[in-house]
Amino acid sequence: MAENQRAEQGAGTTAGAVDQQALDEVVRFTSELIRIDTSNAGDGACRERPAAEYVAERLADAGIEPVLLERSKGRTNVVARIEGTDPSADALLVHGHLDVVPAEPADWRVPPFSGEVRDGVVWGRGAIDMKNMDAMMLAAVRQWARSGARPRRDIVLAFTADEEASAEDGSGFLADHHADLFEGCTEGISESGAFTFHAGGGMRIYPIAAGERGTAWLKLTAHGRAGHGSKINHANAVSRLASAVSRIGEHEWPVRLTPTVRAALRELAALHAMDVDVESPELDVDALLSKLGPSAKLVAPTVRNSANPTMLTAGYKVNVIPGSAVAYVDGRVVPGGEAEFRTTMDALTGPDVTWDYHHGEVALQAPVDAPTFAAMRASVERFDPQGHVVPYCMSGGTDAKQFSRLGIVGYGFSPLKLPEGFDYQALFHGVDECVPIEGLHFGVRVLDDFLRGA
Repeated sequence: MAENQRAEQGAGTTAGAVDQQALDEVVRFTSELIRIDTSNAGDGACRERPAAEYVAERLADAGIEPVLLERSKGRTNVVARIEGTDPSADALLVHGHLDVVPAEPADWRVPPFSGEVRDGVVWGRGAIDMKNMDAMMLAAVRQWARSGARPRRDIVLAFTADEEASAEDGSGFLADHHADLFEGCTEGISESGAFTFHAGGGMRIYPIAAGERGTAWLKLTAHGRAGHGSKINHANAVSRLASAVSRIGEHEWPVRLTPTVRAALRELAALHAMDVDVESPELDVDALLSKLGPSAKLVAPTVRNSANPTMLTAGYKVNVIPGSAVAYVDGRVVPGGEAEFRTTMDALTGPDVTWDYHHGEVALQAPVDAPTFAAMRASVERFDPQGHVVPYCMSGGTDAKQFSRLGIVGYGFSPLKLPEGFDYQALFHGVDECVPIEGLHFGVRVLDDFLRGA
């Protein structure tokens, strides 16, 4: 019997296992949510309300009472609570964002907002990031309503606006102004974890996020002496800015391992039959990464801070030296690396360039030895017995940063079983974003199993 058939057969014997309607709905909901264009260019023009109303209607149909909340007109969030069977248990937050990054239709093989279902795949912007998870959440809880199943702990569902920009209209607004809706929540799950990572030789790894690097988007400003472009000018703002940007782009950041990353290295090394002491001060991290093959991609972006120049603007005429010039830098900071980041940026920018935070958010860590992590691991491995769960740290960030203000510890857990050659991480904000139907079926089964037993 094929491996996936064994897993599905086992799933069918599990109390409360998902039914065919849930499997159909997770595909349909993903497709229909994609068709609702919620592109967020960061300019405030996005309107998530149609998608929020779609979600709220499907929750209400299942007898789950949704609350719709807005900070700005049309920037709508949906929150709902499902009572668990154990009133003494801490509540669990399950959140997904409704907005997506923009897509240029001319670059796509399939129109990005068509939600087309073809060749066993759902196509469109948001298929991976992250309307697929929104659909899994809906399909799972609607099945509970049909079957009478209840989770052990209270489940708080949050479908948020504005994650692809500042989150000020989304999770930030909810955390700062509607904390009561999240009463009792101590942990949360959301995007970018429990997806199949093919590590070569038939090895399937499922990384679950237990940390995020902090966000440090910077604005650099160089000041100088304005003047005629034909005159020698040693106080040229553009030259000063260019020098600072070049230093930042070429800087080699030192390795700074966090507990989550050490745990990832330990488990990955063991899977590759390497005896490595990740606690040793003599550990050569870059040498270890070079021996991990494809698996190194899961860890390499998070062993150190980073800073990438991304935008430049200066001047208004070719023969006029401007008095100022501006650049933007996308900085990411490992947990505990904030002071080093600031000191390094002071040194790299130098005396003629000032910098400040254009947008900043905290780095996160979550315990990998917690019962919740063990439950996530067990649910994934129940449906893929040959898979290997490992912890990892996200290189970017999610709404978990804002919900951490409420003391909620966040994990990345939006399960998907993916075929070999499917480059999951490249599809985040990429062209021809899509998700396999079989992956969605696996995801809703695993999510249902975890949420009912967590």
